[in-house]
Amino acid sequence: MATVNPVQNPKSNTADDTLQRKSRDAGIVSGGHLVAKALKNEGVDTIFTLCGGHIIDIYDGCVDEGIRIIDVRHEQVAAHAADGYARQTGKLGCVVTTAGPGCTNAVTGVATAFRSESPILHIGGQGSLSQHKMGSLQDLPHVDMMSPITKFAASIPSTERVADMVSMAAREAFNGAPGPVYLEIPRDVLDREVDLAKAVIPKPGHYRASTHSIGDPADIQKLADWLVDSERPAILYGQQVWTARGHEEAVALLRGLDIPGYFNGASRGLLPPGDPHHFDRTRSQAFASADLLIIVGTPFDFRMGYGKRISKDLKLVQIDMDYRTVGKNRDIDLGLVGHPGAILDAVLKAATGRIKNDKRQLRKQWLKTLSDAEGVATEKLMPLFKSNSMPIHPYRVAYELNEFLRDDTIYIGDGGDVVTISAQAVRPRRPGQWMDPGALGSLGVGTGFAIAAGLANPSKEVVCYYGDGSFGMTAFDMETANRFGVPYVAVIGNNSAMNQIRYGQLAKYGDQRGNVGNLLGDVPFGKFAEMLGGYGEEVRDPAHIAAALQRARESVAKLRKCAVVNIWVDPREYAPGTKNQTMYK
Repeated sequence: MATVNPVQNPKSNTADDTLQRKSRDAGIVSGGHLVAKALKNEGVDTIFTLCGGHIIDIYDGCVDEGIRIIDVRHEQVAAHAADGYARQTGKLGCVVTTAGPGCTNAVTGVATAFRSESPILHIGGQGSLSQHKMGSLQDLPHVDMMSPITKFAASIPSTERVADMVSMAAREAFNGAPGPVYLEIPRDVLDREVDLAKAVIPKPGHYRASTHSIGDPADIQKLADWLVDSERPAILYGQQVWTARGHEEAVALLRGLDIPGYFNGASRGLLPPGDPHHFDRTRSQAFASADLLIIVGTPFDFRMGYGKRISKDLKLVQIDMDYRTVGKNRDIDLGLVGHPGAILDAVLKAATGRIKNDKRQLRKQWLKTLSDAEGVATEKLMPLFKSNSMPIHPYRVAYELNEFLRDDTIYIGDGGDVVTISAQAVRPRRPGQWMDPGALGSLGVGTGFAIAAGLANPSKEVVCYYGDGSFGMTAFDMETANRFGVPYVAVIGNNSAMNQIRYGQLAKYGDQRGNVGNLLGDVPFGKFAEMLGGYGEEVRDPAHIAAALQRARESVAKLRKCAVVNIWVDPREYAPGTKNQTMYK
């Protein structure tokens, strides 16, 4: 059971409380209560926050509306948790911070959601309007700061407009490709009480347009025709496919038309390992040899080599929720803007039953060619996956983690090489069970993501694999996970360095200067879990990894506290992308 949060269960019987209840009964409501009413209308059931004097009336409103309040130790974690909750539920995530440092501490989490196209509402406090430009406590130009990393940012000018502007911001969060939005509420606007009848509160379900657009029907037909004629098609599914919950249609298209599927970001896990349409080690081969390639819900950014790694001799189609992304950095043959699931479903319907037998046989051979190549690629990796070297090879850790996962395990990667290497081994078993920092490359996302994943999926197991650098950034909020009854298994690949950056420095400056600013202390992080009442273990022998992970799992189930398995990995080993410095090319 989750530990009770005192702010959610007030028992005070003071005269002030009685007065407040009478005011609400008389139809008088404060700005904070209007915030809570509007959040409830938007389907928000949980806010992530760290307390501050500018925002406490929102808490009072959330208690009345039955909205869960998760209070953390650092606002970065609150923002990451709101992002993680949005990714896991498909609903609007919400982070509430006080003014000044409360807002600035949340910036990294909001920016991460921005690059990952995750719908979160950041509500921030501000000094009173009556103190505007007077130098009030924690006064900063929050709206100006948040505008570049949000889809919408505004200050609420009056209490009557509070609920209306919350709804306005929420609409913007889901307009086109999702993303974060920001609202600043001055303290006197938040605390002021108004007649509920005079407040603008949009009615739930009566102010939204359908977002399940398929774009131009003629383009749907054109893409269906191309798929019918194609001998070697391939599809890459990106973050938006899961974000838009278009995964069932995405899978149906692969299976219905016999197309090899590749996956990145949150689309990992749309198909289980071993599915005949699931591919991941032959992406370069497919991108070079396909005659038709469809990119769905992911931009031509650095992860895609800005589109330069794709053959120029194929038909290239891009499907995205954001018009601005289509054709950016790379010319395409066809672009469709709309809901990924709706588009893919329409294409499947337009193509079903039209593929001739000779084309179907050629496509079967294409699948077999790629499948055989996948097997060869896997065999090449097996010596690394099963390496018995000491210090432990990081590929061995990734392999053991994949073996450890259950069908219901949500896997989170938080780090540099930790994420890159584990992506070559870890295969989530179901949709929505892979989480990573995304295109911003933020370290420190893991703890907030793990808290959110546990709250959104109380019946699932959560495993977070950290680098030792990223673990040190947000680990104290493991106490928050324990406090709210969502403990998880934390695994650390510990090489006592910020190793992904260290490689580039060593290559550029040599041994004498390459270790400047990137080496960390040797910390036995297993003791950290013990300090918080959980289980911790240090692992230095690869043969001991599997048993240590199992002990951690059993401990979490028994103690209901987070467990930490600190695995000491070889600091001389790096991911291939790190060696090639592909993130900068």
